Amino acid sequence: MLPSQPSRSEHRTGLLCGVLAYGIWGLFPLYWPLLEPAGALEILAHRMVWSLAAVAVVLAVTRRWAWIRPLLREPRRLALASLGAVLISTNWGIYIWGVNSGHVVETALGYFINPLVTIVLGVLVLRERLRPVQWAAVAVGVAAVVVLTVGYGKPPWIALGLAATFAAYGLIKKKVGLGGLESMATETAVQFLPALAMLFFLGGQGRSTFASEGTGHALLLVGTGAITALPLISFGAAAVRLPLSVLGMLQYLAPVFGFVLGIAVFHEEMPAERWAGFALVWLALALLTWDGLAAARRGRARLREARAKAVAAASGPAAAGTESGPADTGTGAADGAGAAASTR
Repeated sequence: MLPSQPSRSEHRTGLLCGVLAYGIWGLFPLYWPLLEPAGALEILAHRMVWSLAAVAVVLAVTRRWAWIRPLLREPRRLALASLGAVLISTNWGIYIWGVNSGHVVETALGYFINPLVTIVLGVLVLRERLRPVQWAAVAVGVAAVVVLTVGYGKPPWIALGLAATFAAYGLIKKKVGLGGLESMATETAVQFLPALAMLFFLGGQGRSTFASEGTGHALLLVGTGAITALPLISFGAAAVRLPLSVLGMLQYLAPVFGFVLGIAVFHEEMPAERWAGFALVWLALALLTWDGLAAARRGRARLREARAKAVAAASGPAAAGTESGPADTGTGAADGAGAAASTR
């Protein structure tokens, strides 16, 4: 059965949740500097520990425990989830260090180019075939990296590291097949003991700031769990109410916010070479967006055609015969219907 369209109120709720999720992610650069003098490693460890606490509370409230036993009985999925935890931990660490070391614009660049890196991984790992416009977008993205390398005087390693780890993380999540909340619970459970050990190590070395910088500082470190869980929960609410095409557009809110914060709040330099590189990245993303919307329109057209054929077939042989001429001019109607349904 084909999925029903969400109501207007559901769509509005999904849109608000999506904006909230990507808005919070985009405003993260304002939060991490508040945690100084804690270093990136301590912040990362606290984020892992308190994220597990936050997600455990949500799971307890929603009573969503049934997925744990089946996962534990599948060592391969559990191993992949553990690999995902390593990748997202690396991504978080690079991001926190990048923001607190004065590279907010470059962290935004990482999430701008992430869709391009994801496409490249799809080709290399999943053997996916790209449409010509997608190839053009990848080529423009490569040119952007070259221009930015000239502008920075070195490759934009922070951006490339963020894009690579997050793209690989997305690929692993696709193979694991867990929902957002369940995935976060698994990953933070894997992260918990190493993170706790790191906090004890830092404390033993006299490098922990949790108990030495006052109650406000300690509460801000604890708050890393809530600000990690809240946008994920909001994103989950948006994902079930919005088409993927809308979610795909909303995802650019986070790097846009980061880019604006880097320039307007943190006053990072943007010489002409960097503007040129960013302009090429945005051109590549525009090409991807245009191609994706065009593909979605074609999918919806094939879906309508498939529905018309189904109605004609249900109406009897005579009605089906009158419809067969125009309907047969299209190919792959069933495939189109599936593609369109998958964008809901």
